[in-house]
Amino acid sequence: MITLYDRSYKEEIINLVLHVQNYENNLNIKIEEQPDLLDIETYYLHNGGNFWVALDKKEGKVIGSIGLMNLSDEIAVLKKFFVYEEYRGKEFSIGQGLFNVLVEYAKKQKIKIIVLDTPFIAKRSHRFYEKNGFILINKEELPIQYDYPDRISSLYRLDID
Repeated sequence: MITLYDRSYKEEIINLVLHVQNYENNLNIKIEEQPDLLDIETYYLHNGGNFWVALDKKEGKVIGSIGLMNLSDEIAVLKKFFVYEEYRGKEFSIGQGLFNVLVEYAKKQKIKIIVLDTPFIAKRSHRFYEKNGFILINKEELPIQYDYPDRISSLYRLDID
């Protein structure tokens, strides 16, 4: 089940994000490097973006997350897109479901471009993004600058119709 962010999910979201970043991908990204994760309301909700979580149907625990952070009237960044490993793949479609909700919301907000940064080593994520229309770009091609913890990041852009 996919639902809008609620403060009651905060700790579970932090645990999910840090688990995937640091235990699965060995990125050594500290929570202090991610102020948006500590204050989702300010970074996502109060500027016209949004944040969603996927919940396990039986236990109700957070198993996935995705955020859309507005950078301007027409440009947003996809952030904090994570799904626990045991819930990944076509049989669950958790990631695709989260992504579809984000894109529909972006269209309603008249967002024209979504950008994202992802660690170079996250090849499975890259395949997902490319399958969903994202194009790999260079840092110089970013239509807007934003801060991200650069761990030899790959940058992507999606133009929305």
